[in-house]
Amino acid sequence: MFPACAALCALALLYKLRDVRHHRGDPALIALIIAFSCKGISFTLSTPSVSATVDSALGVPNLGALGIHLLGGVCSSAAFLIAIVYWVYPREEAGRRALVRLVIAVLCAAAMLTLWGIAGSQSRGRSAHYLLQNAHRPLVAGYLLLYVSAFGSGMVEIMRLCRRYGRVSGRQWLRRGLFSTGIGAGACLIYCLNRAASLIAVQSGLEPLDWELLTPVANGIGISFLVAGLTMPSWGPRLSDWRRLARNFWAYQRLHPLWDALYGALPHIALSPEPPTRLARLARFMPRDINYRLYRKVIEIQDGLLVLRPYMEPAAMAAADRDARRAGLSGEELRAAVYATAVRAALRAKRDNVPVGAHPVVPEPSSAKEGDYAGEVAWLLAVARAYRSLPQQAPKPHTDQTATETPA
Repeated sequence: MFPACAALCALALLYKLRDVRHHRGDPALIALIIAFSCKGISFTLSTPSVSATVDSALGVPNLGALGIHLLGGVCSSAAFLIAIVYWVYPREEAGRRALVRLVIAVLCAAAMLTLWGIAGSQSRGRSAHYLLQNAHRPLVAGYLLLYVSAFGSGMVEIMRLCRRYGRVSGRQWLRRGLFSTGIGAGACLIYCLNRAASLIAVQSGLEPLDWELLTPVANGIGISFLVAGLTMPSWGPRLSDWRRLARNFWAYQRLHPLWDALYGALPHIALSPEPPTRLARLARFMPRDINYRLYRKVIEIQDGLLVLRPYMEPAAMAAADRDARRAGLSGEELRAAVYATAVRAALRAKRDNVPVGAHPVVPEPSSAKEGDYAGEVAWLLAVARAYRSLPQQAPKPHTDQTATETPA
């Protein structure tokens, strides 16, 4: 578990280092880089073989444990908190609050270092579980309390800030990031409470190692949510862009059959006529400029439907409405099915040169008038879906020449 957590911190560190060139001097970015570095080193040292190697190589028993607690608890929690402070407060106020937190962290680290040094001078050797195996010793108990107090108080403050400012944040991905960060801080707080409970457990004759599995689980959940939340404001908007591209690509493909039927009867609706080649047919599956291409396809379909309106017969639409209602359709699905039937009939009438004005012009459906561009795309998708569901009676496309309209 701990090597995976260290790798996650390393990935987060590398990701944030990419922003240094464009955001030099950003205190929040610097704090995040420090936090991920400290946390990554701490998780690396938390691997038993690594900490044992460090202690043996340097000849200082329990030096790895000190690094875990100072870097992974005191330093990282202060750095995480400082980054969030710069996110939610004005720069001047954030600077004052960050300085206070930094001073507290330095004092706490100095006190822990002193207690660790004195306790180490009285110990006989290295402990595989430094806190749990020495919690009965007053100096180590004081060290442990300082550690969980610094770490835990930082997590509590992070949870408070994320809850308070996450609700009012105007940026969607910042709000989501703060929410995720708050969850991660809560998991880390559970770890701190577990460590503090070990003092009571030792005095009660219990063995804290019996539930030590909670340590890697809480830390793993905590760092996962912290990394996700604290980097989310950076990668979240890009994810939204990719999701929008995928949604537009899907919409473009779903609209193609309706567009193709209109283009077959009305080639002039296309801004750039499509060459009748296999390469041209395959080009529609390329995602290049998909936002613009979808917009053009929507406009071209609208233009085609506008040309077909004089050919739409109210009687045929009334019959289609009755059939659709008998099939159990209602609401938007019903209107789309009726309109798709009218489009198919209008294409047939256009092909057969039915005189324009032989019947009243069908008014445009209300669904096509309401809403913005997204609403228009949604309506055309419903019509295209209904059009594909119609029996295969659509007219054959005429792509070799533009049909001429017979005046009334």
